[in-house]
Formats: sequence, C-alpha cells, structure tokens
Amino acid sequence: MTAAASPPRTPDKATGGDPHERPPYRPRHRLLVLLIVVLLVAIPGGFLVQAAFVSRDSGKDKERAAAATSLTYERPPKVSQRIYSVPVPPQATRVAFYEANSWEKSTMWVQFRTSPKRLKEFLQEIDNDGPAPKLKKGRVTISEAKAREVGWRLDEPGHRYSGAVYKQEKSEPDLAITVDTTYKTRPRVYVVSTTRF
Repeated sequence: MTAAASPPRTPDKATGGDPHERPPYRPRHRLLVLLIVVLLVAIPGGFLVQAAFVSRDSGKDKERAAAATSLTYERPPKVSQRIYSVPVPPQATRVAFYEANSWEKSTMWVQFRTSPKRLKEFLQEIDNDGPAPKLKKGRVTISEAKAREVGWRLDEPGHRYSGAVYKQEKSEPDLAITVDTTYKTRPRVYVVSTTRF
C-alpha cells in the first residue's frame, strides 16, 4: 500500500516562499538593535557615574575648606577685604589670610609685609571717615589664643611690636592690629578683624 502523496505547499503571499520555512537569517538587524540598546543604556549610565564622581569631589573640596585651620597664602578676595575693613596694600608681600564663620560672629586673620609708607596708608584707609588707628610701641593687641589659631607667634624674643585696637559701629568689624617693626624697612602686619551679628 503506497502512502498518499502530501498536498503541494502553496507559496506564502507575503514572502513569496514556503510558509513552513523560516525567514532568512538577518544578523545585521540584530547587531544594529543590540548596538542601539547598548548605547541607550551605556551613555546615560556613563553620565550618572561621572556626575557621582564630580559630586563626591565637590563634597570633599567643601569638607577640606570647612576643616581648614591654617592660613592661605594669597590675597583675600576684594569682597572680604571690604567686609572686614582690611584693605591689603598693593605690592604687599607674604600675604596670607584665614576666615572663620559662626552664627554669632565672623573673623578674618590677615598678614602681610609692606613698606612704612604703605603701612601708614593702610591705617588711614581702614576708615576714611574717622581717624586712623594709632600704633603704640610695645603693644601686642592680638590675643595668644587668636594668634595660636593660625600659628602666629607674637612673642618672639628680640622682636619689637606695635599695636592698635580699632573699634567701629556695631555693624562694622572691630580690628586688632599688631605690627612687627623689627625690620623697619619692611614691617610685618598682623590683623584680626571680627564682625558680630
């Protein structure tokens, strides 16, 4: 007994081929889709990782700035010089400053070397409306505790000091100024300016 012949297969209308056969393999399309998916996932992921690193570094910089307890050897910003009434003279050398803030007060320590002429101008410029602070020989006006905060030594043997305390209106800062006059041609100026709220 012979098996009945299978009915002839009709071609698929859409593909023009056998409906039971698999369509031809197209690796290009799959590779392209895979590449697009990878790019869609990788690019945003890369930005997120980069943003995380930037944020972490920024946080570390802020922590370092907040924890700083030593002088920064550069000129204080112009805004700070105005706020604290410490107009650092032009051509001053060895300029350094440190600023500390709290709820009740803000303090800035400033040091620099200058000429006797520029020192006189500095004292006059502190308050253009009022009399310039007058330095008194042998007087150190910055407390040992304040000096210690930034590593200043204002009691070195053989050094000569002059000082003045300059008090202003409540909204304006009070200044303690001590000048090391050991080297007459290049006095070294130390200022602690404190603003209370």
